[in-house]
Amino acid sequence: MLQPFFQWMGGLPFSAFFLETVWPTPIIQCIHLIAVSVFAGALLIVDLRLLGRGLTSSSIPKLAGAAQPWLVGSFVVLVLSGMPQMMSTALKQYYSPFFWWKMEMVGLGLIVTFVVRKVIASKEEGHFGPVWPKVVGITSIALWTSVTIGARLIGLLS
Repeated sequence: MLQPFFQWMGGLPFSAFFLETVWPTPIIQCIHLIAVSVFAGALLIVDLRLLGRGLTSSSIPKLAGAAQPWLVGSFVVLVLSGMPQMMSTALKQYYSPFFWWKMEMVGLGLIVTFVVRKVIASKEEGHFGPVWPKVVGITSIALWTSVTIGARLIGLLS
């Protein structure tokens, strides 16, 4: 069903340029890795706080509010820098089970991060009891870790 779309993406002149030219790939990959670092930092600072660790002197809502622009901004950069990489190897991505696993985990991660975690992190500590913030923090860390593992497996095993 999506195969024609992936074939179209792989056949674009932009995809060929990105694949055949020396410098665009490493430059985009560096940008992508910096965005991964910023995203992981913004994510972990709140998730660790939900687990009762990290910056315990700051309230969870204040910390989540300060991290939110970094989280959203770095995610936008991740998408924008990930698209050329994906487009240049579109059919490889299409046939990789790790790509689809990664995309499923991204979807779940977005729901957990921007819906569930946002609700939990908007209230003061203790509002949802001692367990739910920890469950959400662990779930968030696990989902986003699985995204990065999926991404590495695409490169290594696909």
